[in-house]
Amino acid sequence: MSDALDATPYDALLLLSFGGPEGPDDVVPFLENVTRGRGIPKERLKEVGQHYFLFGGVSPINDQNRALLDALRKDFAEHGLDLPIYWGNRNWAPYLTDTLREMVADGRRRILVLATSAYASYSGCRQYRENLADSLAELAAEGLELPKIDKLRHYFNHPGFLDPMIDGVLRSLADLPEDVRAGAHIAFTTHSIPTASADTSGPVETHGEGGAYVEEHLDVAQLIADAVRERTGVDHPWRLVYQSRSGAPHIPWLEPDICDHLETLHGAGVPAVVMAPIGFVSDHMEVLYDLDTEATAKAEELGLPVRRSATVGSDPRFAAAIRELVLERAGVESGREVTPCALGALGASHNLCPVGCCPARAPRPAAAGADSPYA
Repeated sequence: MSDALDATPYDALLLLSFGGPEGPDDVVPFLENVTRGRGIPKERLKEVGQHYFLFGGVSPINDQNRALLDALRKDFAEHGLDLPIYWGNRNWAPYLTDTLREMVADGRRRILVLATSAYASYSGCRQYRENLADSLAELAAEGLELPKIDKLRHYFNHPGFLDPMIDGVLRSLADLPEDVRAGAHIAFTTHSIPTASADTSGPVETHGEGGAYVEEHLDVAQLIADAVRERTGVDHPWRLVYQSRSGAPHIPWLEPDICDHLETLHGAGVPAVVMAPIGFVSDHMEVLYDLDTEATAKAEELGLPVRRSATVGSDPRFAAAIRELVLERAGVESGREVTPCALGALGASHNLCPVGCCPARAPRPAAAGADSPYA
């Protein structure tokens, strides 16, 4: 194996994701896992679970992760990267702790983690790191030898993440009726989060209005809009909007909501809209329900033509990007000179989450960062 494809010091990659129910009987137990500690009654969880019951109680996220695993393994094998890949979830089987226990039994001692979240935020980064710390604490209590764990940097501005989304927007525009295509607006969507969480997202120096979370999404939106203009010759107006709010009404969350935005655009005479879910790696439940079901129904009610562009999913370019990020981080850890690949104004993200980055709602240990108790 050439040095270029040497993942040393890592001996495994862990795909870490959210998880989702795979049948009607799984829905409430899954939501209990997601909301543990919040005291939400089971009857309320059944109401929340209606989104899943509309799709037979099955979230597509697990099958999408299986497809991504297949794409990663295929890419690694084709390029001679000999690195086994495991999969663990935060909230459903295969559970993270079980997967880490399996990896320890297999002799894995230096693990690199790929989280299915591309941006900086508490729920998109630090919470994954907290779950890793919780699992390591369980393994330690069992007397197992703990592996050293690192996490891949945020990949929102890697070309392998951006290019599939650019193509998706172009396909969606081309699919609109010709008489409304040129005047179409692009609504770049991502998960709404509490404004307090957004404002403290990323390293301390990025804290402020919207923090790194908003800044990173705006950078991605601009990159995609610029690429679309270059390829079509049309400068489509765009805005970053939000979806999937789930918090209490009195707590401020990022706005505007996609449905409110569609009403605003329709009122302004905009002839068509492409909804581009740049905040999501795959077409999981929040994309299928909040965009394909709810927002699309709102557009139909308004008589506003809309199309929803694709997420990156298991696109081979995304799999190749992960291979490049693995080799990049391996090079850094091995002391080799590395040039990170990143587009846009923000450059490559940090490899090690610094102290104060996306602070916890309540102090909890988090692995794979500068403040990790498991160095």
